[in-house]
Amino acid sequence: MPVYFYWGEDDFAIEKAIALVRDRILDPLWTSFNYTVLPPDLPDAPIQGLNQVMTPPFGTGGRLVWLANTTLCQQSSENVLSELERTLPVIPENSYLLLTSSHKPDERLKSTKILKKFAEFKEFSLIPPWKTELLMQSVSQAAQTVGVKLTQSSVEMLADAVGNNTRLLYSELEKLRLYAEGSNQPLDTEAVAQLVRNTTQNSLQLAATIRIGDTARALGILIDLINACEPPLRIVATLIGQFRTWLWVKLMVESGERNSQVIAKAAEIGNPNRIYYLQKEIQYVSVQQLIASLPILLDLEVSLKQGVSEMSTLQTKVIELCQVYQRT
Repeated sequence: MPVYFYWGEDDFAIEKAIALVRDRILDPLWTSFNYTVLPPDLPDAPIQGLNQVMTPPFGTGGRLVWLANTTLCQQSSENVLSELERTLPVIPENSYLLLTSSHKPDERLKSTKILKKFAEFKEFSLIPPWKTELLMQSVSQAAQTVGVKLTQSSVEMLADAVGNNTRLLYSELEKLRLYAEGSNQPLDTEAVAQLVRNTTQNSLQLAATIRIGDTARALGILIDLINACEPPLRIVATLIGQFRTWLWVKLMVESGERNSQVIAKAAEIGNPNRIYYLQKEIQYVSVQQLIASLPILLDLEVSLKQGVSEMSTLQTKVIELCQVYQRT
């Protein structure tokens, strides 16, 4: 297809995909003639992009027109809709239109429906921080791409360190590649611990510390996360996901369910083998405690989105959560 629509929150993955498209389509000698980037603040950017993509490429290679951070699938005028319907079916051979957005296309809009007929849509979403199996799979795939050999323990440690930050993952892997240059041995956890930053605290560890009611340590982890520039809303999203998973597992177990695959499906856990460890984690936690956690977390999320003081609100809610789990 001559039209591509890339969307999602993983901006680094989108950048890599754009680079692949650019390298495949453009001749380096003719890039300045055949490559156009139109920013979202440019007046009539969609119209300009559609007009330019209709121009056959100069010299060798193809033409690429990129509508960056477009709002075309969030809002569009009748004039733009008319141009889309007129232009997309007749884009010349070797001319390509690329659209990117951090927002999910609105399926209800006519512009989205028109693009769906002619464009290849691809999502680049961030892996939820609590989906550890997918994070480890992402680390393994990225390590293979970069050319770094890791032990399974190293993969787990790196996944804990970088979470779903794809840009940081590739940055750390490049560091590890340089360190291991000339060696065919997989890097162990000692090497990862020495070279990779932020390997000590993450939001899942914060959840685990809250679960045992250790207020002092939980506040310490929270401070470390904020100092490491972890976005507060991302911290909360991880906590909500983790406590929700624990609650589902606890409810299923207490209802008498013993089939790990059934429990995993209900809790939306990809790997049923993980159920055993989750059951161990919540062995001494009650359903009532887990249920009581969710309103606190949801109130925290709403407060942060309303612009309250982030640090003081986070600290207050972490203390409240720890009090729920403190044994009397």
